[in-house]
Amino acid sequence: MRKNKKTNLMAGILMILFIGIFLVLTGRFLYIQASGEVNDVSLEEWAEEKRTSSYTLRAERGKIYDQNGMTLAYDRPAFSLYAVVDEAHSANSTKPLHVIDPEHTARALAPILGIEESYILERLRQGMENGRFQVEFGNAGKELSQQEKEEIEELELPGIYFEEESTRYYPNGMFASHIIGFARETEVETEEGPRREIQGIAGMEKEMNDLLSGSDGYISYQRDRYNTKLLDPEEVVKEPEDGNDVYLTIDQKIQTLLEDTLSEVQEEYDPERMTAVVMDPDTGEIVAMGSRPSYNPNNPSDVENWYNDAVSTPIEPGSTVKMFTWAAAIEEGVYNGEEQFQSGSYQPNERIAPIHDHNNGEGWGAISYDEGFRRSSNVAAAKLLWEKIGADTYLEYLKKFDLDKETGIDLPNEETGKILYNWPLEKITTSFGQGSTATPIQLMKAATAIANDGKMLQPYVIKSIVDPATGDIVEEKKPNVVGQPISEKTATHVRQLLNDAVNGEDATGSKNQLDDYTVGGKTGTAQIPGPDGKYLTGRENHIFSFLGMAPVEDPQLLMFVSVQQPELEPTQSGSDPVSFIFTNVMENSLHYLNIEPSESNEHEVHQIELPQIIGKDAEEAKEIMEKAGLKSEVIGTGEVVESSVEEGSEILPNERVLLVTDQPTMPDVIGWSLREVRLFADMLNLKVETFGHGYVEAQHIETGTPLKENDYLGLELSPPGSEEEDNETGEEVSTSNEQTEAE
Repeated sequence: MRKNKKTNLMAGILMILFIGIFLVLTGRFLYIQASGEVNDVSLEEWAEEKRTSSYTLRAERGKIYDQNGMTLAYDRPAFSLYAVVDEAHSANSTKPLHVIDPEHTARALAPILGIEESYILERLRQGMENGRFQVEFGNAGKELSQQEKEEIEELELPGIYFEEESTRYYPNGMFASHIIGFARETEVETEEGPRREIQGIAGMEKEMNDLLSGSDGYISYQRDRYNTKLLDPEEVVKEPEDGNDVYLTIDQKIQTLLEDTLSEVQEEYDPERMTAVVMDPDTGEIVAMGSRPSYNPNNPSDVENWYNDAVSTPIEPGSTVKMFTWAAAIEEGVYNGEEQFQSGSYQPNERIAPIHDHNNGEGWGAISYDEGFRRSSNVAAAKLLWEKIGADTYLEYLKKFDLDKETGIDLPNEETGKILYNWPLEKITTSFGQGSTATPIQLMKAATAIANDGKMLQPYVIKSIVDPATGDIVEEKKPNVVGQPISEKTATHVRQLLNDAVNGEDATGSKNQLDDYTVGGKTGTAQIPGPDGKYLTGRENHIFSFLGMAPVEDPQLLMFVSVQQPELEPTQSGSDPVSFIFTNVMENSLHYLNIEPSESNEHEVHQIELPQIIGKDAEEAKEIMEKAGLKSEVIGTGEVVESSVEEGSEILPNERVLLVTDQPTMPDVIGWSLREVRLFADMLNLKVETFGHGYVEAQHIETGTPLKENDYLGLELSPPGSEEEDNETGEEVSTSNEQTEAE
């Protein structure tokens, strides 16, 4: 009986348990059926998601142009190659969809990819042995052109596939690279998870990244388990919105002049750094800007200098700042240019260290303040500040010229200099550009007030932003007057002093005279602090600069040039490389802009119209170009079929024109710049691979070899350099002054 009782109890418990479980499960099923949700997840939405395919439609990144519409940056279609090695991929197909003959595949791909056959074969075999679905081929299989893709497709190799992508391309190579910057594929976090997309890293690409990027679209549709669209796929398409195009104020012709001239100076003088900026002082537009060291944005892995020195690197301005010191004295009404003072050295009081003129403190005896400006006298600047203007008033003028703040230029990473103005000696040395610092673009902005009758303009490099779909201008920059630190009368007076500082007797800026235009400007020779805080010694260890404008009576262009630590021959001075850059770029740029030559400097304009040469025999075309005074490179023999410059265009004599014939042969490109080589390769559709950077020092196709489309051309480049030894001779420099106790 006891056993039966116990058995019945257990049976009852189990029955209750099973009934409970049944009721819970039944209730759950009824809830799911009624609500359509499992764990707060909608089954309908889950099923919808499972049977819906969605693909991103990538937006095209906006292009970057110069002010005349020349393309400086754009998205170029490229392809990545991969090989499927899994036999299962061919299971439901009547033809093989995977690699079936690795030896043949490697042999066929090697010459197109430009890599060893053994490397491809090893990758294929490793993938097969390790049971992988697909394999890739490293950098050799990436960023393939449309032409390379088509060549491979013609081989009809089973298992070889492509994935389309975009790469950012800069057709001019190392051209305004610190302005344009570069963009590259980067992994970014999105709502759907991480993905790779092109992002601006430096320069304009970074500054305008959001506008250039646009917004992606998508396409979605319902499918079956085999990824086939349903009869009613409920397809949804959202078109991508391509990024806006950006037009810069940069002028390709003037920028090319600047780049080529900087490269020449780099080759001859091998300086540590160089910076040059050309601006329209009437508008604030930057028409050219360059630095060395520079880089090729197509290959930014080997970058010596990321920063745009014109906006990101403050320097001691040296005597260029004297134009603002004299402007302050004139505006305050305390300046008498004919007044005499004793040059050489000056000590305001016993607590302040003496100030010396740059000729070792010898000076030039009793001279006028006008002559002091021409001779770049530190003593004249110090006396004007201490005895005429007053230190507090002078500081107000420095702030009126905005030398204490950023310019607001539309480029990333702008820095500002620092006005050292705590001790009496710091206040005095600031008057002639020592101790305090400023960036080149700060000096350029301040100088617009002198060039533009007292009105100070904000510098900018973005001319307009355009919607590529409609051509409508989204935004257009206009000249922005940001202050008037001096009057028109003072500006005119200072321009006359600047003219005398270039053209007057014993003028320090005489090397910057132009053939056809009057120039006004001020030289600068600034010392460089060493690691220990003390100034470096030696005549080459300086930053040599010039800030000038032309024609001085109505400046159309304003230009700043600085060259740091050039290697000089005993007969050379630090102003030589500076004046070479200034005179070449300024003279040719003014002619290119069709600025009338100054009356006192009038000569024939140097721009030359390209004569008709298409259809001419190669030798005849060469003679025509020589007679016209133009430099040309005829590529091949026979009839000229293409020119790198359109017929009828006006060009400068030093611009190389490439003439391609119907029987092209390899020219001698030793010494060519990378920009010239790329232009040549594009005209003949050659596949170019470069090693190193700088100028061509070796070519892998011999001169005179017949060329055909898609030929591979390997080039070895090396940076320009100089083997000259340092020389220690006397040079015009600012004299260092040691800080003493406060007044």
